[in-house]
Amino acid sequence: MSIGFVSNAQNDSLKVYKKKVLEAVEVDLLLGYYNQEGIHASVTGGVGNEELENFAPTVVVNIPLNEDDVLTADFGFSAYTSASSSNGNPFNTGASSGERDYTSGGDGSGSGGRGPKGSPWVASTGASRKDVLTAINLSYVHATDDRNRYWSSNIGSSFEYDYQSFGFGAGITQLWNEKNTEISLKAQVYLDKWLPIIPTEIHEYELFGSDFLFNNQSYFSGVSVLNSSGASVIGYLPSNYSPIDDVKRNSYSFSLGFSQILSPRMQFSLVLDLVKQEGWLANPLQRVYFSDRTNYYVGNANSISNYENSSNTDVFHLADDIERLPATRLKYPFGMRLNYYVNEYLVVRSYYRKYLDDWGIYSNTYQLELPVKFNMNWKLTPSIRLYDQTAADYFAPYNEHLSTDEFYTSDYDLSAFSSYQIGGELVFTDVLSEYNLWSLSLKKIGLRIQNYQRSDGLSAFSISTNFSFVLD
Repeated sequence: MSIGFVSNAQNDSLKVYKKKVLEAVEVDLLLGYYNQEGIHASVTGGVGNEELENFAPTVVVNIPLNEDDVLTADFGFSAYTSASSSNGNPFNTGASSGERDYTSGGDGSGSGGRGPKGSPWVASTGASRKDVLTAINLSYVHATDDRNRYWSSNIGSSFEYDYQSFGFGAGITQLWNEKNTEISLKAQVYLDKWLPIIPTEIHEYELFGSDFLFNNQSYFSGVSVLNSSGASVIGYLPSNYSPIDDVKRNSYSFSLGFSQILSPRMQFSLVLDLVKQEGWLANPLQRVYFSDRTNYYVGNANSISNYENSSNTDVFHLADDIERLPATRLKYPFGMRLNYYVNEYLVVRSYYRKYLDDWGIYSNTYQLELPVKFNMNWKLTPSIRLYDQTAADYFAPYNEHLSTDEFYTSDYDLSAFSSYQIGGELVFTDVLSEYNLWSLSLKKIGLRIQNYQRSDGLSAFSISTNFSFVLD
């Protein structure tokens, strides 16, 4: 009886004092701001204003359900204003949404034809100029008693004005060799759906047919369409256009990760990914122009010769079609990390990633971070990231595609370019939990700043903060 009592007491003691995966509820408050400028707007066919501002607050709550299980809820939204997206309908500059602006030669004489003005360099007041993406995600992690195996699952959804996404996934992580070796497997599925918004001139053609320029109900009723010489003509038709027949976009990914502690100071990790996408993989709002078709414009005839210059504020090139891309895409990137602990003040973190897909894009990413720890509370991590890629098989700049092509895009994200990003993060860790907000004890504060420059003229700046708390 005594032996049984002692044995049970020991078992109860082990249960009581088993270390939790997460000791207490943690709350992260994140806030990000992003700003960019560029000259190759994809909505206007590869030429135009790419100014964009984005404001993104997020709340992440990590909840320990018991010693072994953690539930994480992630909710946030991203509110942006985009000059490029606004030009889905570029003919609203200076007018209320849905109204035509007849200024700058809009009387049918002298400098231009009768009708709305617009420009790829001027942000429109149309509804697509701004939007809010709302996202919510839930994830669950279960650990075995010896903390050598972790099971995970997740589910989430996001919504914006022209796109909906629903995703779910699961994974497993196994540790061996006294936790010096780790292998992880993860699978993820996204079932997405377009709510297609197409350029105004394409929309009117789809709605009213080949006589949309003469239909009294059409947005272009009574509008003078100009050729490259500035003369009024009646021949404009986006004749390559056909309606979108599949609004779905599904993505399936599988990841294999391996991590090994090579020495007391060095760790190596490898990640292999396989991603398959299918459905409508193009963006229906993005215009394409053909070099073997006549160019047609609306607005000020005198500005046609200056169309690709940012000083053009009052003439717009009517689209030949929207972006067309294959219905499937296979991606197979892999990445490697090597981290080296120099001393208690400095760690070197290096990263390389090779990306390949069956659209003809090959890219390389090189990243270096140098976390410097000043004391128990403060850490500064400067970083640099270098990137280069080849162009997709279906990319061509503004007005250089052929109407006989099966697929085409002028989205410079699919062009050949190189880029660099430099920045850093400053983190304050409240080791002694001296600072409190109601029932929340401060865990750490982070401030990250990044500057991004791309060889095609795109530049961006971002700043983000992270406040982490523990619920008492």
